[in-house]
Amino acid sequence: MKVVILCGGRGTRIQDVSEILPKPMLPIGKRPILWHIMKIYAQYGIKDFVLCLGYKGWLIKEFFLNYRAKIADVSLTLGEHNSLQFYDSTDEADWRVTLVETGEAAQTGARVWNVKKYLDGEEHFCLTYGDGVADINLPSLLDTHKKSGLAGTITAVHPLGRFGEIEINDNKISEFAEKPNVREGYINGGFMVFDAIRVWDYFRPEEDLILEGEVLPKMLKDGQLGAFKHDGYWQCVDTPREYNILNELWKENKAPWKVW
Repeated sequence: MKVVILCGGRGTRIQDVSEILPKPMLPIGKRPILWHIMKIYAQYGIKDFVLCLGYKGWLIKEFFLNYRAKIADVSLTLGEHNSLQFYDSTDEADWRVTLVETGEAAQTGARVWNVKKYLDGEEHFCLTYGDGVADINLPSLLDTHKKSGLAGTITAVHPLGRFGEIEINDNKISEFAEKPNVREGYINGGFMVFDAIRVWDYFRPEEDLILEGEVLPKMLKDGQLGAFKHDGYWQCVDTPREYNILNELWKENKAPWKVW
């Protein structure tokens, strides 16, 4: 199974932390938050990643193209070609990472559409955002999705008051409100799963296609959108305060999302 990660947004609310890095590359400890998200999936055996690049995507490419050199001890003779020697092995050696230029101005739905060809042959695929971590039980999520028979399942987490809220009845979504006024309930926390064949009926090939504003509501209208309730830890990085919270948890070795 493959996981698609949306990595192309500008992250305008977090620019006080860094105007140089795209948001998925903001470091939590010594590694980008994107790496932390990938480690969560890899812990459960999902190690085939499709990254939807956009804003400053070349920095994400550079990280993975030079991954081993960035994290391992190395030696080399400056005047000799092919002299590079690595001393450290990594747990990520078997990861497959496909880096796709999905358009700097493309919206979330368009980015997913633009990686469609890399999902050929899949029965299902995972999809999440490049700025959120959780101690999610992925096997339970996948089992819930497959048993539902629906075209899509999203992970529902408790809201912080500024995201698209959803209402759930019997593990099916009955309402989807994009960034409503503060109410109690659940929000879309990412960590989604989709039927890799049927889901494309809800997409169109234009760069203004918004996953949250058009694709998911259409699926809801057809009764094809399910929910997996996650009452454990979840946190996105959308503000400097949230960024600092994750770094403090990591520094204190109290990161709930560290399931590896």
